[in-house]
Amino acid sequence: MRTGDTPPQNDHRFPRQARVRARPEFDLVFKDGRRTATPLLAVHWLRDAAPPRLGLAVSRKVDTRAVERNRIKRNLRETFRALRPALSPGAYVVVARNAASGQAPMRLRGAFTDALRRAGALPPECVDGTMPPASPPPTTTPQTRGE
Repeated sequence: MRTGDTPPQNDHRFPRQARVRARPEFDLVFKDGRRTATPLLAVHWLRDAAPPRLGLAVSRKVDTRAVERNRIKRNLRETFRALRPALSPGAYVVVARNAASGQAPMRLRGAFTDALRRAGALPPECVDGTMPPASPPPTTTPQTRGE
């Protein structure tokens, strides 16, 4: 894309206004936000009037290799981008835990989605059609003795 061109309508980049970037904003989310955790990551969520924004914290303690830390961040960003229209407004900061290193992308995405649902930022998953209908309670007929 050349300078001055407008991005196409189907552009799916992660815009600046969708990120938590400044240290004071991270500090505010950590101080006043609600925390929900899974074994792979922790999500801190601070409700506000602004559209959903994402901040990521993946330290060298999670993995010493930058390529692995970047892979974790890439998967979390992609999941956030897909879920952003359904998310409640606010700032979200995801802190990866040691167990996130080496996990399959689907496990990372599942853990992130699970944490968001548990925090109340996503509506509950639609479960229609996944379980059979409840059977009615058994009816007992009176039995007579000796017949």
